[in-house]
Amino acid sequence: MGSGHGGRDSRQGGAAVAGGQVRRPRRAVAALAVVLGLAGSVAGCSSWIAGLDQTGSVPREPRKSGEPSTPAQREHRRILASYGGAYRDARLEAMIAAMVDRLVAASERPDLRYKVTILDSPAINAFALPTGDLYVTRGLVALANDNAELAAVLSHEMAHVLARHAAIREDQARRVASATLASGDPADTTGALALARTKLAIASFSRAQEFEADGIGVGIAARSGFDPHGAPRILSAMGRFAALRSAGGTDARSLDFLSSHPATPERIENALANARQHAAGSRDRAAFLAAVDGMVYGEDPVEGFVRGRRFLHPKLGFGFTAPEGFTLENTAQAVIGSREGGDQALRLDIVRPAGDPSLTAYLTSGWIENIDTGSIEETTAGGFPAVTATAKGDPWWFRVVLIRNGAEVYRFVFAAKTRTPEADRAFRESANSVRRLSLAEARSAKPTRLAVVTVRPGDTVERLAARMALPDRQVERFRVLNGLGPADTPRPGDQVKLVVE
Repeated sequence: MGSGHGGRDSRQGGAAVAGGQVRRPRRAVAALAVVLGLAGSVAGCSSWIAGLDQTGSVPREPRKSGEPSTPAQREHRRILASYGGAYRDARLEAMIAAMVDRLVAASERPDLRYKVTILDSPAINAFALPTGDLYVTRGLVALANDNAELAAVLSHEMAHVLARHAAIREDQARRVASATLASGDPADTTGALALARTKLAIASFSRAQEFEADGIGVGIAARSGFDPHGAPRILSAMGRFAALRSAGGTDARSLDFLSSHPATPERIENALANARQHAAGSRDRAAFLAAVDGMVYGEDPVEGFVRGRRFLHPKLGFGFTAPEGFTLENTAQAVIGSREGGDQALRLDIVRPAGDPSLTAYLTSGWIENIDTGSIEETTAGGFPAVTATAKGDPWWFRVVLIRNGAEVYRFVFAAKTRTPEADRAFRESANSVRRLSLAEARSAKPTRLAVVTVRPGDTVERLAARMALPDRQVERFRVLNGLGPADTPRPGDQVKLVVE
């Protein structure tokens, strides 16, 4: 949860807060989106995973002093704000720049120019803007295991730009909407039918675009001399990484009929079919590992980090502990948590309400509806002034806790599908665990990093994984991070990635 934007300017599914000004959600169930963090931090999420607008590349003109920024420049700044800014690493940037030059030379439009920004985020993400600005998170770079895998990501994004997918998708949306309105359906009095029809049509169209971009990208990478099987390898790694974070062990998008992109297994199969149509290429693992050796892995502790069930934020100087069984994730907008099985969730963000209202006044100001006013209780949490109440949004029940620390308000929203005394007690205890960090704790926070090590005789997966500075599932995470299958064993002399403090 970034201290500069996530806490002061939160965009949420149903309750959006900007500079303390609150927009009212339509119904309390909208709070479920708040709790689960369903709203993406960048419109459309990503193109490698979930698609951002891409059209053809246009010439980039330098901005003159005092000249208003262009939409692309504004979008660039928004992306940086949502993803922790740019990650600076001269060695890594030089490797990627050379890789892009090589890909461009083999593309259908070698006259176009692209600029790559590495985002300082542990998220697994990559996307492109119509201007040819490409973005890849350090989390996705860390997941790759050779230059062919990263080239597959970049060539896929270039393919969206080359194919002008955003312009085509926008035109498709206009035509579907026009056709729906022209049908004059008497039942469609609210426009809901038109919206549903448009979403269905565009979802299908976007899936086709992703398959097309996969095919174009594999062709570009292969003509550049990269191993065309880099695409199915990195897609497989992404699927395995997602499964580690999913209680069900599946790609959640495969369950979403309106998903705008194919589930990972479909894309792997498609990428394999495309790769088999091209000659074998190179995959330089040693040079790639040398470039990522030492890069930050996971969260930047300055902007808050997770350790098991604990969340600590050195810059803001506070921490809290989630209920038993919860897994936490720190995003730019909020801390999101869920319990295995998906029956409970939590969200924490920070706002500075305009006018400095009382906690009770802010609680009932409309940022979340259907508050049970009879349940409002003024109390304390971790020694801070607090107010709490419950809300209902079928089938979810919510415990809301607001905690004041100076001018800032910490907003805890806990959700459970079934209200029980045990769940409510756990939620209250979690909110009450909020505390100020000591100066020593704040100063001692350091990021974990990738360390490339050489496998020695006698090293096993279990021994290597035990050296990882990760809270759980070290063996599974080690295998995914190094592209190793369930039965694969590194040999003496091999190089592998570890996560170390």
